[in-house]
Amino acid sequence: MERSLSMEIVRVTEAAALASARWMGRGEKEEADNAATEAMRTVFDTIPMDGRVVIGEGERDEAPMLYIGEELGSAENPKVDIAVDPVEGTNIVAEGSWNALAVVAIADRGKMLHAPDMYMQKIAVGPEAVGTIDLNASVTDNLKAVAKAKGKDVEDVVATVLNRPRHQAIIDEIRAAGARIKLIPEGDVAGAINTAFDDTGVDILFGEGGAPEGVLAAVGLKCLGGEIQGRLVPKNDEQVERCRKMGIEDVNKVLRMEDLCGGDDAIFAATGITDGELLKGVQFKGGIATTETLVMRAKSGTVRFIDGKHSLKKKPNLVFTDQ
Repeated sequence: MERSLSMEIVRVTEAAALASARWMGRGEKEEADNAATEAMRTVFDTIPMDGRVVIGEGERDEAPMLYIGEELGSAENPKVDIAVDPVEGTNIVAEGSWNALAVVAIADRGKMLHAPDMYMQKIAVGPEAVGTIDLNASVTDNLKAVAKAKGKDVEDVVATVLNRPRHQAIIDEIRAAGARIKLIPEGDVAGAINTAFDDTGVDILFGEGGAPEGVLAAVGLKCLGGEIQGRLVPKNDEQVERCRKMGIEDVNKVLRMEDLCGGDDAIFAATGITDGELLKGVQFKGGIATTETLVMRAKSGTVRFIDGKHSLKKKPNLVFTDQ
């Protein structure tokens, strides 16, 4: 892939964040998502690449744009697979809460898992704890392993978990082990990525979340030198069959980094929509908007934080009108 794609992808996530942030706190999650999706799709048309959506807004008959299989870009090369989440945390935006992101990941064609839209059991850590976690091990054993790898006591470890009834057993075991917990309402891509940054105070992620989000998180952690393991959790025979149609024969297999995102190159970008531990959200003042974006490339190991200042007068498509 061309290194210039990193900055091109930043334009995509910035546009999505700017569009959706206008809906923050207005209780309209679908409108926020639609605005981000349309803005993201518009910018994708200008990028010199031959892109194919492998993780998007749904199947072709379910989504008008950024659907699985849609072709994006304005050139014949490079040929890449694209994973998008225009608003990671639609309820977060609707409620004006923390850690909503606009996210894009790209990898060389055929290197990204075509994850079906179902739950995935996940465990994720940053670079210091790579090689110490095991999805098949107990929560307690994983907490002890991460504590040892990071030179901490278990009592100093912070685990992040989606705040869902299905995670009560995990939450109970974390507390019994003596570790601390950061419960999040949505956004386990941000939760996974945060494990790779000391400033966030998060050491490990546990729990079941969306499988597509698991792939997005894997690309981000690949760029950061972290690790994620996952296992698909189909709820019925129909979902099992869907896995097989997407090339996943053994639904009980522990999916590792190379299964989720193979090859030696990938690019990940995320722009904050609302404020979070890692990124500031979009701020508006008069005709100016500011953004903060994280963009990373696996091949070079480069990690950049980019502050953007945008003139809304020159981007009339991002001027909010409540219709």
